[in-house]
Amino acid sequence: MAIEATAATAIGSERERLRAIQLVAIASLIGTTIEWYDFILYTSLSGLIFNKLFFPAHDPVVSLLLAYATFAVGFVTRPIGGAFFGHFGDRIGRKPLLVLTLTMMGLATFLIGLVPTYAAIGAAAPLLVILLRLVQGFAMGGEWGGAVLMAFEYAPPEKRGFYASFPQIGFALGLCLSTGAITLLSSALSNEAFMAWGWRCAFLASIVLLGVGLFIRLALVETPEFARVRDGYRVSKLPIVDVVRDEWRHILLGWLARMGEGAVFSIYSLYMLSYLTAIVHLPRTLVLGAVTVAGLVLVFTTPLASAWSDRVGRRRLFAIGALVHGAAAFPLMAMLSSGDPALASIAIVLAVGILWAPIYGPEAALLCELFDTRVRYTGVSIVYQVGAIIFLAPLPLLATLMVAWDHNQPWYVASYIAAGCVVSAVAAMLMRPAGTRS
Repeated sequence: MAIEATAATAIGSERERLRAIQLVAIASLIGTTIEWYDFILYTSLSGLIFNKLFFPAHDPVVSLLLAYATFAVGFVTRPIGGAFFGHFGDRIGRKPLLVLTLTMMGLATFLIGLVPTYAAIGAAAPLLVILLRLVQGFAMGGEWGGAVLMAFEYAPPEKRGFYASFPQIGFALGLCLSTGAITLLSSALSNEAFMAWGWRCAFLASIVLLGVGLFIRLALVETPEFARVRDGYRVSKLPIVDVVRDEWRHILLGWLARMGEGAVFSIYSLYMLSYLTAIVHLPRTLVLGAVTVAGLVLVFTTPLASAWSDRVGRRRLFAIGALVHGAAAFPLMAMLSSGDPALASIAIVLAVGILWAPIYGPEAALLCELFDTRVRYTGVSIVYQVGAIIFLAPLPLLATLMVAWDHNQPWYVASYIAAGCVVSAVAAMLMRPAGTRS
């Protein structure tokens, strides 16, 4: 009887542990879905709406560059937010910071939907948009790192790649929801109605998503791994100083690993919206629909690739995936620039939904493993957010210039993607997880 009771207790404890892990994974998924919905919504409309309503100019290229410059502005405050939320996340815990980041992001997005246009209030319109983009970027700086750490630190070591990918799946769902909302509104409304007020509905809807996200996140408890550090009085007083002093080499490698991964994200899922509509002259709804389908495919391929990384190794899978994507850059660009709607749609789904998954899925656990628990929130945030400023923020603007220099051809862009993926692969193979370094 005693043995049976012990076995039942063990089974019950295991079930409770599994339920706790699943709740954290779902909370991370929902939270980052909302964050990415908010963020991608703006970036998707930069080249479709904001360049006309908030950054008007006589030259369409200049107007587009101004809109993409504001997209880049949102990245400026991301490392500041990463350092801020990382500092307090490594000192007081992950959960309270995640509630704050979600609230800030959701409210900023809702308010963007209420900003009057340039025609109504003049220069105050783009200034308000820029201000709200700065708030978005600040919140985003702490969101990804905290969500990933909650899932990573709760998961058993042999499944950390799989569970840490749930915030990554949040990106795919956010991509589906944001581009899907724009596609739906574009299809249901006339172009005049969509330009006048339809696009605002997608931003205002974020307040509902915010409520759902807060309800889930408020039910979480702190990760056991951080709780042990806190209870053992081993919390770092200045995490950013400790991590930069002790882990500068892996911070640099993490930045370089983001070069190819960021190129894939920025070029195929963001810049292509304006390139395919303005230069290749494909219908807006078709392009948005292709990106939505790519995001839907990524929902399934991301956890599959991440679970695979638990078996074959994250560095190896990340590096191979980067090299494959680099080799595919020129064929994919040929398909995108062909003018054939079917080929362009297939290229987007291949690039984002399938080939990106072995890079993007394992990335979360790959970066988490570089840092000790005491400084992990700060370390991961610095790598991810500063890497975003270097290799993601300028890319839509840079791609616009490269295509213009190449007489509306995408070969300079393809060359950049190929080179960036090689750099990412080499950086990943040079990494060493924190627990394996002497």
